[in-house]
Amino acid sequence: MITAIYPGTFDPITNGHTDIVRRAAKLFDKVVVAVALNAGKEPACTLERRVELAETVLAEFDNVEVKSFSGLLVDQAKQENAEVILRGLRAVSDLEHEFQLAGMNRRLAPDIETMFLTPAERYTFTSSSLVRNVAAHGGDVSSLVHPIVEQALKDKYSMKTE
Repeated sequence: MITAIYPGTFDPITNGHTDIVRRAAKLFDKVVVAVALNAGKEPACTLERRVELAETVLAEFDNVEVKSFSGLLVDQAKQENAEVILRGLRAVSDLEHEFQLAGMNRRLAPDIETMFLTPAERYTFTSSSLVRNVAAHGGDVSSLVHPIVEQALKDKYSMKTE
């Protein structure tokens, strides 16, 4: 049984993330979507809310679990008995940063491989930060996120303007 771990802040989870999970769920016996605390960023949603949204969005996949984590990814990967760290690449610009992360993770845990998947072409420009920015300014994100995420963003950003 091969387990892959797909880490990220998922703030919010986008259709691009879901596309990567869909692809991974076909390749691996188990996929753990690991929602990171990431103290270096100020998320739009709490960790608990990001986990809740990801669980709802990904509920259709029987072999996918959503969990929160903080600390080193390789430690979480070991805890989940993951053999693969899964990362999404949207564009060549992502590669340098992801390559550095993969190298460090290999140094820390040589027995865990990093694999990269690309999303469907229609999601290559989609990032959580762009979705947040568009939503914060009242833009339409309905084609970029699940309806429950769209509503969560509307709720979040409508409270800021009132």
